[in-house]
Amino acid sequence: MVLPDNCLFADQAGEVFQILTEDCDLHTVLRLPRGTFTPYSQGVKANVVFFTKGARTEQTWIYDARTNVPGITKKDRPLTPAHFAEFQRCYGPNPDGLAKRKPADSKDDRWRSFSIAEVKEREFKLDSFKWLKEESLEDPDDLPEPEELATDAIAELEGAVEELNQVLALLDSGGRQ
Repeated sequence: MVLPDNCLFADQAGEVFQILTEDCDLHTVLRLPRGTFTPYSQGVKANVVFFTKGARTEQTWIYDARTNVPGITKKDRPLTPAHFAEFQRCYGPNPDGLAKRKPADSKDDRWRSFSIAEVKEREFKLDSFKWLKEESLEDPDDLPEPEELATDAIAELEGAVEELNQVLALLDSGGRQ
């Protein structure tokens, strides 16, 4: 299923993904490169979510094909099969995501696994799993679209507010959970 990024962090996203992980094996998330759907929806960041109905999620693999990847453009940098070659190797030959996988399958550390416990800790908001540092932010010519920067800033701020609320709750309870 292809989903825009806001479906991974919006207020109800956690609730939806909690249900999905209980009823399905949400085994893989592919973060698509910026501009994948250019020119039809410029600036929209999207993901492909792979799941199989009938089994609970134990771990979710995330492949980041976006961070430090130049945005897709119609003329200069068109989307090609090469953009997905490493992901296909990491995903493996089993269409249900059951092939043996390991983080070392990605030479650029784009492939990571997260347990369902880690997903629960982050309230099922899958956008919070980021481990690669965006290097293009240092070069003004490579900055992401303003919509993307605003979306990322909102996600960061929502996460900070959430953590501050947890601190307040701990303080109110005298440190007891």
